[in-house]
Amino acid sequence: MAGPPVLYFENAAGRLFADPLGFLRAMWSSQPRGPEDARGLFTHMTEALQHYGWSRILINQVGMRRFTPQEQEWVANEWLPHAVREGGYRHGAVLVSPDVMTRLATAFITTKIQGLPLVYHSFDEEEVAVSWLLRQVQ
Repeated sequence: MAGPPVLYFENAAGRLFADPLGFLRAMWSSQPRGPEDARGLFTHMTEALQHYGWSRILINQVGMRRFTPQEQEWVANEWLPHAVREGGYRHGAVLVSPDVMTRLATAFITTKIQGLPLVYHSFDEEEVAVSWLLRQVQ
């Protein structure tokens, strides 16, 4: 039986956990963050995928503050292509925020994955998201 997820990285933007089931858990914080905090969290996501040889991330945005337009552009145009190319990122299960503006900011990013071997699915329940993620081939 697998143990509990292990903290991998933490800053004002959120926390990353290595889940022994074979995926990364990204828990976005509801606290104020600076642009360097969001970039730091994303950078460590890529590093964790490389470190563990994983391709899957469970992204919990339930309490997250929405992305700024600058964060949206950076994630869509710089981080995502890099995470796919260098980190092996292939599957993202997103636990969506109840805030419509946060959902729209995330939707902007997920529409930019055309041409990348990356699949995102949105979920309201963690158990359903984890189940989907575990069915995705590494």
